[in-house]
Amino acid sequence: MVDFRKLTDRAKEIVEGRGGTEGLKKDASELVEIAKGKGSVGDKAKSAFERLKTPAHKREAPSDQKPASSSQQGGQEPSGDEAA
Repeated sequence: MVDFRKLTDRAKEIVEGRGGTEGLKKDASELVEIAKGKGSVGDKAKSAFERLKTPAHKREAPSDQKPASSSQQGGQEPSGDEAA
């Protein structure tokens, strides 16, 4: 038999892991944008897959922080490039 409590708990974990209902809404809106965009079905599928690997709330946080970390890493990377 199906254990609905276990199934419900797992669904809640997945939703919370993707940023709650707001995160799911962001993911869904991004998928709609991909679906409406230009390109082949295969290209759209690849884009959607890549987009959904990481939940929206996790993608946004690093991108907001990237300028600070990029400048720190950016300062380190050119040094490595210059040395090579």
